[in-house]
Amino acid sequence: MRVSGVTKYSFAGPSTLLFSPRMQGTTSSQFSAAGAGGVLLAVLVACIGVGVLLGLALGSGAIGALCGAVIGILGGIVAVYVRYGDLS
Repeated sequence: MRVSGVTKYSFAGPSTLLFSPRMQGTTSSQFSAAGAGGVLLAVLVACIGVGVLLGLALGSGAIGALCGAVIGILGGIVAVYVRYGDLS
């Protein structure tokens, strides 16, 4: 019998290594890359849309879209951090 940490297991059968504590997966966090990408994209598109509307009102929709994209990238990063930042 061999002691590994706090768990005891034997090497008696071939299936013991397959299901030993060393082979068990770790618990996964609730982080979803697709969800984070969706949050990032939603904030980016919303900021670009607001930027275009403000740009059209002030005379140039293209410059408004550019400013909205810059603010949207930063806002998207902040939104993803707020949503997924404190996962342990």
